[in-house]
Amino acid sequence: MNTRQQQLQAFNRLLDIMDDLREKCPWDKKQTLESLRHLTIEETYELGDAILDNDLQEIKKELGDVLLHIVFYAKIGSETNAFDIGDVANSICDKLIDRHPHIYGDVVVADEEEVKQNWEKLKLKEGKKSVLEGVPKSLPALVKASRIQDKVKGVGFDWEEPHQVWDKVQEELNELQVEVQAGNQDKIEAEFGDVLFSMINYARFLKVNPEDALERTNKKFIKRFQFLESKATELGKPLMDMTLAEMDVFWEEAKKL
Repeated sequence: MNTRQQQLQAFNRLLDIMDDLREKCPWDKKQTLESLRHLTIEETYELGDAILDNDLQEIKKELGDVLLHIVFYAKIGSETNAFDIGDVANSICDKLIDRHPHIYGDVVVADEEEVKQNWEKLKLKEGKKSVLEGVPKSLPALVKASRIQDKVKGVGFDWEEPHQVWDKVQEELNELQVEVQAGNQDKIEAEFGDVLFSMINYARFLKVNPEDALERTNKKFIKRFQFLESKATELGKPLMDMTLAEMDVFWEEAKKL
């Protein structure tokens, strides 16, 4: 592995390259904070994919892409004297020190839970009016629900036992069925949302990340369906011409692989 000096040299090399690109490359010169935003989101999702696949080489590559974006934003900020990479680094350093009084102060904590609770209390002392202010509005709904539940748990708004949460799931499912039978589409949607929210809450009590769990299921389904497609191609028979019973044979075969 690289020494700390080699790591700093590598980071300095990246900063130099960013300076060159911003000055000499027509594409890089045109970029703004806004134009990079959707690319940053895409790179973050690619990093997430690599993590779920446990592909360490791909993780290294995607981390580099994300780091480039951080350096790029800081370079743009420096051009208007708003901030530079030093400000960015010092800002997060200051926050980490302030938010970890059990490391850099005299606060004593018993476990991880107390650390998380202190984190939320400190954020409120910093002037935030709500513990939910830190949840980005643009987060995907499933991730947002999980973060909301984590945040309110930090101030003690939570169930005590997993069975209580499961009871809530059952209650929401029953309410959904009532609306399905009544045929009121708006209320069906509302109750369906409640079911999802309660399931995400239950996942938290089971120590399951619902986003990761669903994405792994997505990947599993894609692999099995593509196996089904390949078998259909071998038979020279389009999927749309196969019966469900025929498709199910290959589906069960895919599950065994």
